[in-house]
Amino acid sequence: MSAARVIATHRRLLRVRTEDGREVLARPSRRELAPVCGDFVQCEFDQRHGELRVVAHEPRSSALYRTNARGGSELLAANLSLLLVVIAPLPRPDFFVVDRYLAAARCGGITSAIVLNKSELPADDDIERELAALIAAGYRCLRVSAHEGAGLDELRTLLHGQTAMLVGQSGVGKSSLLQPLVPHSDAAVGDLIRDDEGRHTTSTTRLYRLPGGGEIIDAPGVRDFAPAIDRLEPRALGFVDVESLASQCRFADCRHLREPGCAVRAALGATLSARRYESYRRLRRLYDRLRGERQDRGDRTRRR
Repeated sequence: MSAARVIATHRRLLRVRTEDGREVLARPSRRELAPVCGDFVQCEFDQRHGELRVVAHEPRSSALYRTNARGGSELLAANLSLLLVVIAPLPRPDFFVVDRYLAAARCGGITSAIVLNKSELPADDDIERELAALIAAGYRCLRVSAHEGAGLDELRTLLHGQTAMLVGQSGVGKSSLLQPLVPHSDAAVGDLIRDDEGRHTTSTTRLYRLPGGGEIIDAPGVRDFAPAIDRLEPRALGFVDVESLASQCRFADCRHLREPGCAVRAALGATLSARRYESYRRLRRLYDRLRGERQDRGDRTRRR
């Protein structure tokens, strides 16, 4: 067996980087094995089919999960040390989506930061207020311009030695941001994977080596994002500001909704942003609904 790193995925096709630096196509050896971008894997050459097969993945130091269309957990990337949530003045940021990325990272053992791209455009008062609330909660916020090059040196310093992932809504300029960080990254995408019909495909995620040291994973833009509920810490759901207040609640199992003596609700308008609290409430409702649906399915299965 030989060791490798998964650097791109497309359905059941993988592209891996071997220990000697070669990038080759591979497939999982069995259906239940589902490596993702960032995984360290063990491979064997399948003489019968003439291709490399991934037979196992190494234990993951961290992982980013989301809720899929069926309400289950879907692994997006593994072994990350940093999640960069990219926003821009245009298209207008959805800070509820930002919060959910930050919560998923927190519960997945990943440090996160916010990157405001297109900083050459004016950010209105609402955006500035939301950024101030996130900074107050303890998150780092970088202002950069892929178009003008502003802030890129600070971003490169942050990325040094990290395995980072770029996420965010469609249109925020992640691809434009990636190009100065990884020269020729746009030219490499088309040749990543050739599918079963011989067509070139782009990957859902792609890991690049950074010239200054470290790695970065690019992911497609999204409209919405929900963290996987079974990966969330149940008391604060990954909200660091809620977590810091929760220890002061009267009841250890406080859900921070209507319970008496709740320190989280008492902090509203003072140290806790009202919009951040509403974001927590929305995720709490989703968490409760999906857990309830999962419990109902389990009950029906046991009654059969």
